[in-house]
Amino acid sequence: MRALPLIVLCLAAGSASADLPSEVQSVLTALKVPADDVSVVVQAVDAAEPALSHLPDVARNPASVMKTVTTWTALESLGPTFEWSTEVYFLGPFDGKTLDGDIAFKGYGDPYLVEEEVWKMLRALRRAGLEEIKGDFIFDDSYFTVDDDAPGAFDGEPYRSYNVVPNALLMNFKAVQFQIVPDRDAGKVRVTTDPILSNLEVVNGIKLGDGSCGGFQRGVSFDHANSSTLDRAVLGGEYSRRCNAYSLSRTVLQHDTYAFGLFSALWKEVGGKFSGKLKRAVVPPGSSPQLIWSSVPLAEAIRSINKNSNNVMTRQLVYTLGAQRFGAPGTRDNGVRAIREFLEGRGIDVAPLAMRNGAGLSRDERVSARLLVGVLRAAAKSPFGPEFMASLSLGGMDGTMRNRFNGGSIKTVTHVKTGRLDDVSALAGYVHGPEHTYAMAVIVNSKAAERGPGEEIEEAVVRWIQARP
Repeated sequence: MRALPLIVLCLAAGSASADLPSEVQSVLTALKVPADDVSVVVQAVDAAEPALSHLPDVARNPASVMKTVTTWTALESLGPTFEWSTEVYFLGPFDGKTLDGDIAFKGYGDPYLVEEEVWKMLRALRRAGLEEIKGDFIFDDSYFTVDDDAPGAFDGEPYRSYNVVPNALLMNFKAVQFQIVPDRDAGKVRVTTDPILSNLEVVNGIKLGDGSCGGFQRGVSFDHANSSTLDRAVLGGEYSRRCNAYSLSRTVLQHDTYAFGLFSALWKEVGGKFSGKLKRAVVPPGSSPQLIWSSVPLAEAIRSINKNSNNVMTRQLVYTLGAQRFGAPGTRDNGVRAIREFLEGRGIDVAPLAMRNGAGLSRDERVSARLLVGVLRAAAKSPFGPEFMASLSLGGMDGTMRNRFNGGSIKTVTHVKTGRLDDVSALAGYVHGPEHTYAMAVIVNSKAAERGPGEEIEEAVVRWIQARP
């Protein structure tokens, strides 16, 4: 009796390609991608049954397409106008100009507290009269308890911006743009940073060379001299005089030291005085904020997430969902639990769902094509459907789809989310026809799928939808 499921599986695998259109199967055959490595579901939003269903319930790694599940859950659970707060406290006497005490910042998970937003927040403090702070800078990130993996656990690249772990007081994604400019007259390479952080030491060991312009990172190497504090960035290698300026984004410092460095630099820039130190602490209970800074609304935040496939913003959403559903502090596990509960409440089978961080930046995350299409169809029928659809990339126009579907045989308008990891390629979203809008999910888990075969298979499915009468 135990052998029967194996026989059934073998029979299913043997006929796996029978339900694929010939146009799609011919692409798989040409690329030597087994049909068993692919799941496809296509269903009109207003139809009761799929127009195409191939291995719909196989749990596969969707890469960043998982973001559609997280962002739709957040949009429905929190609402499109939901905003995050960042609170500023004056912990000491304030005479209208001078704060004779500490200034404290408490974060509530704002995923888009970028440099410009911090600058505007500090300008608001200056408009309120604050000129000088005689105490210290207090960093309060207690709204989240981060139980994520270390930044380099995913792929051994801990300094890449996409690997930043969440924090309740995340500022500017904890990233710095290193601008590398050849000074041909002086015979050297100049390096500047944005933002400029006084507590970050930049060691410029880049040499100016005569070779051709090209290669990985234009020949520039990047490392941190201190792997725990990340307060010393070391750049080396050889940069060709034939190259123009080149920008390299990397994470630096820790969340608290980064926020302290950014605050110190921008406070000086807006004309304020401060010479204090950094302290990690919780704002005393009963304190009243001097300023509450609101984030962009959720509907705007998820556009940045889905169009640009921003990982840390998505992970901030997961922690936020956990805190909103089960109370502070927000945790990853509670966020995933909130997502699963929400989907179950909408009648979506979560058995194929294995979610680790909600961003798809994992070798362990799994989802089925049927679940993805279920999410997409439910979202399209929701009052917040337009906000969700607008968060997805327009084929050939913007986001991660800017350079796809912008020529050739595909003329159909698409709103889609892409996903790509080693041996993974996925595409999910909406294909708009003259009479129907189709929800579509294509997941390819096959050797070297990310190097081109996955995209060709996905485009073959879109062409098939486009050709439907």
